[in-house]
Amino acid sequence: MKKLISAVTAVFIILFTLTPAAEASPAETSTKAKILYEVNTGQVIFSQNADQKLPMASVTKVMSLLLWAEDIAEGKLALEDKVKATSYASSAEGSVIWLNAGEEMTAAELLEAVIISSANDACIALAEHSAGSEAQFVKRMNERAAELGMKGTRYTNCVGFDDSGHYTTARDIAIATAELMKHEIYRGWMLTWLDYLRGGETQLVNTNKLIRTYDGILGGKTGTTDNAGCCLTACAERGEMRLIAVTLGCENDSERFATVKELLDYGFGSFEKYTPEIDYTRLAPIKVTRGAEDKIEPIIKNQGVDCIIKKGRAADVKYEYTFVEQCEAPVKKGQFLGEYLVTLDGAEVFRSEIVAANDISEMNFWLCLKMIFKELISM
Repeated sequence: MKKLISAVTAVFIILFTLTPAAEASPAETSTKAKILYEVNTGQVIFSQNADQKLPMASVTKVMSLLLWAEDIAEGKLALEDKVKATSYASSAEGSVIWLNAGEEMTAAELLEAVIISSANDACIALAEHSAGSEAQFVKRMNERAAELGMKGTRYTNCVGFDDSGHYTTARDIAIATAELMKHEIYRGWMLTWLDYLRGGETQLVNTNKLIRTYDGILGGKTGTTDNAGCCLTACAERGEMRLIAVTLGCENDSERFATVKELLDYGFGSFEKYTPEIDYTRLAPIKVTRGAEDKIEPIIKNQGVDCIIKKGRAADVKYEYTFVEQCEAPVKKGQFLGEYLVTLDGAEVFRSEIVAANDISEMNFWLCLKMIFKELISM
């Protein structure tokens, strides 16, 4: 008996050891807001005050960099373009590369300075070069934010200086970061720890410490002011998941990096990609009245689209199919007929419309006559 008990105990110990423990949920901290966002699915895995409007310091530059990346892609800005610094750009304070009024640098050099060391003077010089003035560039920033659905964001400058009308949300920063990370033109600079400009006279040190320590890091942006506190957005990718973690309003530098690392660890450690299943027996044909056909086939609009669930919980996923019992012709292909909902522990992990698979025209006299004539011929 003792041998049996010992053997069973050993088995349990081995199984426990081989089963990776899930990361604990991120703790509530003094940081004002944070969010963990999975890019490929658009799912929010964790959030705390994600829609609270807050200052974001130099995380502002995520939108500035996005506009320049799009300009480069569209041929409106070239890396070799010469950019002359104005007296206004050279007067910028905070993190700078000490541009002199009238000094020329290439767009590539200025972009590198913005990305690696968050240089405010370089950012303003590029804004003026690409839009004519910082004010016009800020107008573009706000327009692009609106296009991306960043409902809690308003910019008054392109660098992140404190201003009562300059704010964003953790959710909006995640959206902007996801869009920015589509542009790989910045990837090398984002992962560069140390570089030099002006033939070695000006040192650039990356403000994002995670690029040296975090597995799968793709880049990000820091920001610090008295009003905003310490802020950070970071993107990392492992396997089939690309995560963005954002924190706003941390009390110090260490807290922002620890907070973002904890968020990313939680995402990669506790979640996995999952493709929802479809039970076609539950998608029965729907009755159509006054139509050329009497039934319509319902289909899942976003079938084959992935979502994110807790690791090892696929067997616990629940599915709900809700759709109309009948509809009236004409029916258009893609017409809304109902909803398909996927949940885990009562929480939604995926939702899609159930739509019509094809068109069905409305019955009329001539169509009816044609159908009768066709039936007579086939007899």
